[in-house]
Amino acid sequence: MTGKSVRNPPAGRTPAGPPAPDGAESGGSGAGPGPGRLRGFRGRRPRRRSRLQRLHEAGPFTYAMLTAVVLASAFPLYWTAVVASHDNEAVARTPPPLVPGGNLLENIRRVFTTTDFTLALVNSFLVASAITVSVLVFCSLAGFAFAKLRFRGRQALLMTVIGTMMVPTQLGIIPLYILMGRLGWAGTLPAVIVPGMVTAFGVFWMRQFISEGVPDELIAAARMDGCHTLRVYWHVILPAIRPAAAVLGVFTFMQAWNDFFWPLVVLTPEDPTVQVALSTLSAGYFQDYSLILAGTALATLPVLLVFALLGRQIIGGIMAGAVKG
Repeated sequence: MTGKSVRNPPAGRTPAGPPAPDGAESGGSGAGPGPGRLRGFRGRRPRRRSRLQRLHEAGPFTYAMLTAVVLASAFPLYWTAVVASHDNEAVARTPPPLVPGGNLLENIRRVFTTTDFTLALVNSFLVASAITVSVLVFCSLAGFAFAKLRFRGRQALLMTVIGTMMVPTQLGIIPLYILMGRLGWAGTLPAVIVPGMVTAFGVFWMRQFISEGVPDELIAAARMDGCHTLRVYWHVILPAIRPAAAVLGVFTFMQAWNDFFWPLVVLTPEDPTVQVALSTLSAGYFQDYSLILAGTALATLPVLLVFALLGRQIIGGIMAGAVKG
């Protein structure tokens, strides 16, 4: 041993160790890999893609499946347009025609002369629009109350509302018709609109969305700013539930537009909705399929228009939720 004493290294420094091998020398401090380490990392092979990444890549099989699904979904609409543009004799041929014909305008003219289809379209539009607006308003209010307000009997009332979904609609037709008769609404549009102004599914749908999508801190901040309950609903709840309201609005409009049994019971043949008018076209011993499907094509256009107007809002809301989540 030499006469020099071994000193402890200062705090924060480590004693020098053996020299690093070639290609792994440090680049100054020990805080990170040096140039040699970087050269070593560059030479490694890239990691293999995970199975999830490979599944997310769209290949020829994915495009083929999507194309098949789209064609299978769109074929009934295309076949309706094809049959509506031919006469009934062409539809009865074997094989049936697969391309549109030239009788579409004539068949549409016969639809409007056979039955009062204009009145039926107007009635269905009024009924479906009124039911959709009322369902969005009342169901969002009820959903807000069940999700964010605290009151006695809240869970019992919610279970009662959900329990009504288990009861078939046909069981309430007779007492509902008696009620409409006593109110003097039998044979009028309010008899169709009022029973559908609020739905148990709409209340449950809005309650679930508001409970998960609107934080309690946001409502508490609005109340600290002096907002009462209706202002909280108007300025906080409504802007947040637009995607859910768009989905519920589309479903409600389609259900009200396609409803057949209750309008057939409560309305008169002189004041029908679209579905009742279509049943009139198909009545009788001789079935004119070109006439029936021409009316069906006309009755489908408003539903497609509503979906085209609200479909972007639905997809935008889903994508926004996916990004935020």
